[in-house]
Amino acid sequence: MDIKHIRKDFPVYDKHPDLIYFDSAASALKVQTAIDEGMRYYTDLGVNAHRGAYHLAYETTELYEASRLEVASFIGALPEEIIFTRGATMSLNIIARALEQTIQPGDEIITSELEHHSSLLPWMEVAKRRQASLVYVPLTSEGRITVSEFERVLTDKTAIVALTHVSNVMGYMTPIKEITRLARTKNAIVILDAAQSVPHMAVDVKDLDVDFLAFSGHKMFAPTGIGVLYGKKTRLEALSPVEFGGEMADEVFKDHATYKALPLRFEAGTPNIAGVIGLAAAIRYINGLSLPTIHEHTEGLHQYLLAGMKKIEGLTIYNATAENPVVTFNIDGIHPHDASTMLDQFKIGVRSGHHCAHLVSRFLGVNSTIRASMHVYNTIEDCDALISGIIKTRDFFNQF
Repeated sequence: MDIKHIRKDFPVYDKHPDLIYFDSAASALKVQTAIDEGMRYYTDLGVNAHRGAYHLAYETTELYEASRLEVASFIGALPEEIIFTRGATMSLNIIARALEQTIQPGDEIITSELEHHSSLLPWMEVAKRRQASLVYVPLTSEGRITVSEFERVLTDKTAIVALTHVSNVMGYMTPIKEITRLARTKNAIVILDAAQSVPHMAVDVKDLDVDFLAFSGHKMFAPTGIGVLYGKKTRLEALSPVEFGGEMADEVFKDHATYKALPLRFEAGTPNIAGVIGLAAAIRYINGLSLPTIHEHTEGLHQYLLAGMKKIEGLTIYNATAENPVVTFNIDGIHPHDASTMLDQFKIGVRSGHHCAHLVSRFLGVNSTIRASMHVYNTIEDCDALISGIIKTRDFFNQF
């Protein structure tokens, strides 16, 4: 790939030409076409969708719904199965709230220690309120979810399976297709946090057969504040809305109301129209490069970076076999926050902390970690700079 050409598509490099960005797992850089399409809505249209009968409203609605078609096609869904939200966090919370009334005392909700808080905490709260049990899939010594360990905790009491597709800290992929097949034998509902997988690999919801899936636009070059909730049509039709307001109601009387068909019944209020349009533009950009090409590039960088980091003395790498382009590590004896602050002096941006996944740190037996994650705009030179920066950081702190 011509990365010099690719970087021209990301305007942040115009403002910060020396940027060495290794935090795409938190939020990817924003592509110009997504920015432009969102701005075009504000400058050329600027009105609401699904409300007016005048030409600007009609054009806005057409653009909004065309974007839904593109998102649906991207993950192999029907357009009415795509609900636009503020992000994966909101999507996962909506599903937990919508399904809460179906949970009975004694039911079991299967989750894991690899979960982002957005996937774990909603179900922790549901379990408390409904007197259900959270059941954790035992991880392997490496920190992986396996089919055999999942099968050990699957019982007739299992009502919900809420798991990550790819861990945001470890980069490990969950064998969700096989897990879903097993969950079906207990009539359990499967909910997948795909925030880390959708930006990097082809995800087909029909092939995976999950009931619900969530991801965010900002991790795939799109604007912040836009996310997607996918739900099987039959599952969504069986749920009641959890947010109420404008445009989702069909008819309203003094003592009751009826609600519109999918997907509008789950999109109360004015949506993030610019974000939706920007997300569709980002998907077109990804499709233009192609996910296999993106994967080949990032996997090459991933393996190159790992090879270089393994040669550094005094470095602990926690996920050397990760499928996603994420390296999670610590410099021995140096707090991750201190290390990341030092790396910033070299224009290198990495993430340090718990990564909104405290249970992963607890599993690893550390307070926090450093995470370097990459995407299509990263280069071999970026990797060399990070390797050099880690060595300089280690040597600086080891003076004291």
